Amino acid sequence: MSLPSVRRVAVLGGTRIPFARSDGPYATSSNQDMLTAVVDGLVERYGLRGEGAVGELVAGAVLKHSRDFNLAREVVLGSALDSRTPAYDLQQACGTGLQAVVAVANKVMLGQVESGIAGGSDTASDAPLGVNDELRRVLLAARRATSLGGRLRALGGVRPRHLVPDIPRNAEPRTGLSMGEHAAVTARKWGITRAAQDELAAASHQRLAAAYERGFMDDLVVPYAGLTRDQNLRPGSTVERLGRLKPVFGVAGGGATMTAGNSTPLTDGAAVVLLGSDEWAAGRGLEPLAHLVACETAAVDFVHGDVAGDEDGLLMAPAYAVPRMLERAGLGLDDFDFVEVHEAFASQVLATLAAWEKQGLGTVDRERLNVAGSSLATGHPFAATGARIVATLAKLLAERGRPGRGLISVCAAGGQGVTAILERQEA
Repeated sequence: MSLPSVRRVAVLGGTRIPFARSDGPYATSSNQDMLTAVVDGLVERYGLRGEGAVGELVAGAVLKHSRDFNLAREVVLGSALDSRTPAYDLQQACGTGLQAVVAVANKVMLGQVESGIAGGSDTASDAPLGVNDELRRVLLAARRATSLGGRLRALGGVRPRHLVPDIPRNAEPRTGLSMGEHAAVTARKWGITRAAQDELAAASHQRLAAAYERGFMDDLVVPYAGLTRDQNLRPGSTVERLGRLKPVFGVAGGGATMTAGNSTPLTDGAAVVLLGSDEWAAGRGLEPLAHLVACETAAVDFVHGDVAGDEDGLLMAPAYAVPRMLERAGLGLDDFDFVEVHEAFASQVLATLAAWEKQGLGTVDRERLNVAGSSLATGHPFAATGARIVATLAKLLAERGRPGRGLISVCAAGGQGVTAILERQEA
């Protein structure tokens, strides 16, 4: 048996719903609702109805209910896709969407599928509430009891404090610090100023607003629940206006610089990307926007980094992934027409850029950075962000009408990073 040859992987398009602030328009929408909406939008836009139209669906969510079991497959069954389309879930915190793209791309490269859909969905509004752990232990003891008396004795241990639910916290289990508090530590270590953060945040809003105004988002965003644009978008954002906000992270340490304006809000939303082989695309009359040509993941020991004083902060893994990927590809930062760095926090973006410069990769021209806005303006539904970035970057490369490259860098909880390269080649 001969081994399959490695094929090119085309990015053919993407669809997302407008991202919404938590407890807003999507407060009653589930992960499945939102993910189904974007899959249906993709099916409609790219004519993906019919038997075997798509090889598989890979998607995930970070905040999942027990009802989200087999989420991707349930989305297939509830969407306009052929019900015989295989699907599976994937989760790597904020890197989920991009990692799902990589998973589908690997199968396309090896000829295991001709096409696939990748992405993710997350809702901070509909976050799962867990049973109080002490109450859970009481209930399990009652279930294990072999007599009615034993069950009653176990249930007799229920106390009022047991009725308080366990609410998900945006904190790292190993440190107890929130992502924002970790980012504040990194900001201090790298000397990231408040002014620089507010400047980056203002640019993100202004650029996203400009992208909507010129129609760039028209075939990337489908209306949902009354929204046609990202709810977090503030077109009038300026450094001066952002400068009036009070710091919210790193306040206890003094010299705090991180505010609600230069940090992403809790967000609800979903996004997907269509990938395929060049042959499959040609057979369906679809022109590739770009090709996925490289990817790299990395992780840092933030537990002994942030805590012990090293530079390996929670969100700094892309500072290691990108140099490795560029070395393998034989490229430098100057070889990229666009650089997309996920904006979990403005301080994290700036620290990442500083780390690349410190490693000798050079500087990133701000005119090439997040040119259509990014997470500070759109918001950040954890598992959806990677797919949003891939679709946006692929379209940016395609509309130039000539060869070019784009770099993607996504930081993730747990001290991880997922990165990739898209390339637009000669027709």
